[in-house]
Parts: sequence; structure tokens; C-alpha cells
Amino acid sequence: MAIWTPTELHFLETVAKLAYTNPFYTERIALEKAALGKEFRPGGLVWSNSPSDPEAVNPNAWKIVERIQPLLVKARERLGAASASELTLYEEGVHHLLYQRYYAEFISASRKGWAFYKKLLADWEFFFHIGGKEFETQWQPEHLFACYWQIARAFHHIFDSIIGNSLQSARLRASVWESIFTYDARRYRRSLYLKMAEFPTLITGPSGSGKEIVARAIAGSRYVPFHAARMTFEEPKEGSFAAINMAALSPALIESELFGHRRGAFTGAVGDRKGYLESCPAVGSVFLDELGELDMNLQAKLLRVLETRSFQPVGDVVARKFEGKLIAATNRDLGMEIGRGRFREDLYYRLCADRIEAPGLAEQLRDRPETMGELVMFMSRRAAGTEAAVLSEEVMAWMGRELPAGYGWPGNYRELEQCVRNILIRRSYRPLASAKMSGDEDFYWRMKRGEVTASEVLGFYSALVYGQCGSYEETARRIDLDRRTVKARVDEWLRGATG
Repeated sequence: MAIWTPTELHFLETVAKLAYTNPFYTERIALEKAALGKEFRPGGLVWSNSPSDPEAVNPNAWKIVERIQPLLVKARERLGAASASELTLYEEGVHHLLYQRYYAEFISASRKGWAFYKKLLADWEFFFHIGGKEFETQWQPEHLFACYWQIARAFHHIFDSIIGNSLQSARLRASVWESIFTYDARRYRRSLYLKMAEFPTLITGPSGSGKEIVARAIAGSRYVPFHAARMTFEEPKEGSFAAINMAALSPALIESELFGHRRGAFTGAVGDRKGYLESCPAVGSVFLDELGELDMNLQAKLLRVLETRSFQPVGDVVARKFEGKLIAATNRDLGMEIGRGRFREDLYYRLCADRIEAPGLAEQLRDRPETMGELVMFMSRRAAGTEAAVLSEEVMAWMGRELPAGYGWPGNYRELEQCVRNILIRRSYRPLASAKMSGDEDFYWRMKRGEVTASEVLGFYSALVYGQCGSYEETARRIDLDRRTVKARVDEWLRGATG
């Protein structure tokens, strides 16, 4: 005899799918609607943070919890007649219920501590300590607690920091979630939760597109074991995330920072020094920013780390183990760099198993122009706190008056943030030629997508030379054009016209 009615069974099966669905895919919305029927509350096309209402909650999630709890309590008394599939459905329903029930306490746990584990343990025993019944996963409560904490951290690292209601932003959030849990959350739950450090992550995208934000979201969402006897997590207080900018240091300094060195290894090495790879804990991450700038010799050493998980400090012959996760980012096209002999092909193939592409700001705005208001409010909150609403209105009004329609934001989110700060301080923002070029990455990425006209090419090059010499006359002389043509092209480019 079935322990649930057909309607109850459909609801629980839908909730089980929902519990293992990437929360940032549109499938989540469809499953919520299928579960709740007429009680479903419609929202946006994608699940995104609203800086104008940061305390907003998803009403559908809590409505599902209200409906699932009595069904599980009712089923608990009838599990003697349950089939194997019903036991699995019961178990997955309980996991979903307990996570939602203690969600708020996980979010505030950094301030209040982990004493609520005892309450969760009591609930776990109530639902799973049923004589003669064995459940599929046989999860221990400590592991369950650690998984819940990881899910809560991952959701908030992604939801709170990757802003925007465009499809491009939604894809990025979903891609970061998969980088943490893979596309198959059940398999992750069974066997992969302690193995994800073995998979490096490569983040690509133009400068200013938030690649470090993505890296920090992944690094801050690692699985960390919980010790019930000590009522604490294994996570270290320091050293769980270390970032190195490859473009800012010489090869010698990068080698020392990354691998460490021993006393006397080179002039100035007056003592032993641990590098980031050695000091990184098992639950930590090392982030290599601007990876495309890495010297070829160091690329060979990095390849060895990825192949063997071992390395040698400078001046030492004893190998050390790297136990953390490696995350790398670049704004360069590594395929092109390989073709030019500037990046190792074997290193690329060690890095590309988990690849995330961060979209530029212009790409997001082309999909949903109204996203600009949300982004400006988000950045205004960070810059002005309680004055955010007023500042946001000032910024939007200034951009509407002073920037041409379709301005390309070549500096991406970084440029927008500086625009907000400029207006906060000086009531204006001036896109300079050097900022417009942004190292030519934005232009290159647009050209790669086939979005560049011949007029833009001339405008881009004119503005690039003008940014170097600061004179229309000198620019005209260098590129062999009439001064009036140069001025028109430069002014057009700086206004963001598309030719």
C-alpha cells in the first residue's frame, strides 16, 4: 500500500528534483510552479539579487516547506509499508526540509556559533532513527550539517556578489554553482565532495568583468568537514584564499611567492619562506590572476603541480604537497597565445576541465538594459551605505544626460564602479581615452564575436594613438590622416558610437 496519495507523491517527486536542481537555472522556477500549482507566486525569469530590495525572500521556497513537513511526519509513521523508492523519496524530502528549516541559522552562524547543531541532530534522529529501516545514503549528521553549510555559503557567495537579471548573469551564476557541485548534485553528495580540489578552474573574460569575484565565490564555497565533538568546522581562520597577480610581479618574485624559497636560494633570501602553495590548507584555494602573463618556465613548473600535486621550493630538493584548489583567470585568448608560442598547450589542457566565461557589462546590458539600475544601486550601497538611494538616482540621471546611448563600458563592472565613485565625489565622470582602451581587451573581445565595423576599427586605433600622445595633430601625423578626421573619430569613439 502506498504511503502517499498520487497528488502527494507528485508533489514530493517534484520537490526531490527541485532539491538537486541548480538554483540559478530557469528549471528551478518551472519545478516550483509544478509543485505548488495555483499557490505559485510568479517572479522574474531568473533568480537574481535585487539591490533595491536586498531582504526579499523567495515565497515559493517557504510555501513548499509548509506543505512538505506534514507529509513527511505522516509518512514516518507508515514507513513499515514503504517501498525502496518511497524510502528514497522520504529521505530526500527530509534533507530538503531540514536545510530550509535551519537556513536562517546557517546564515547567521558566523555571529552566533554552531550550537543549533544539537537541534538539527534531534530532528535528524526523529526522522531517521526508525527501527529496522535503512536509508540509501546513510548520511551521518555531521556530514549532513557540513553539506548544508556549504550549500548556504555557496548560494550567498553567488547570489550576493554576481548581480544582474540578464540571461548572461544567470548563466554565470549557474556556471559557478556547477563549478562547486558539478551538474549532478547527487553524485557530488555521494562521492565528489572531498575531490573537487583536484579539478582546477579556469575563468576567462575581458578585464573588469568580475573574474576575481567568481574566484572568491568558488573558493569560499568549498566543502569543510564539521566536528560534532568540538562543535566547530575544520576551516582555518586565515590562509583559505590567496591571490597572486601574474602581471604585477617579476617571474622571480612570482616563483618565490608561489613555491616559496629556502635560505640562501638567491641574494636577499635571508630565511626560509613558505609559498602560497605550501601554506594553502586542504580546504583553501590559490588564485592566479592574469595567468596569460605567466613566464613559460613558470608555466612548466605549474604544469607539474597540476599533474603531480607536488612542487619544490626555490633552492630545495624536497618535494612538498599542494592540497588546496587552484583557480586561474585570464583576459587573453589562450588558444591564440598557444598559437603564438606564449602559452603551453599541455598546461591549457590541464586547466580547461572546468572553464567559466565571465561576460562583459555591455553584453549584459544588450540583453536587459534595465539591469543598469540594479547594478548602480548595488555599487551605490557599497560606496555610500545609507545614502545609496540618493546616489543611485544621481548616477542614473548623470548617465542619462552625459553618456551616449549604447555606451560600451570598455572597463566593464570596474569602470562602472569608478563612475559611481566619481559622481559621488565630483558629480561627474569622464571616460578617458586610456580608460576607453582598457588595454584593448574590450575591443578584441567584441571583434572576436564579430561585432566590430570598419569605422570602429579606425575609431579605436585613432583613440588608442591619441591616448598615447594626447594631441590630435600628433595623432594625425602618426597614422597619416587629416587632423579633422582624427578628431571626429576620437570624439565619436569616446562617445561610444558604433560607427
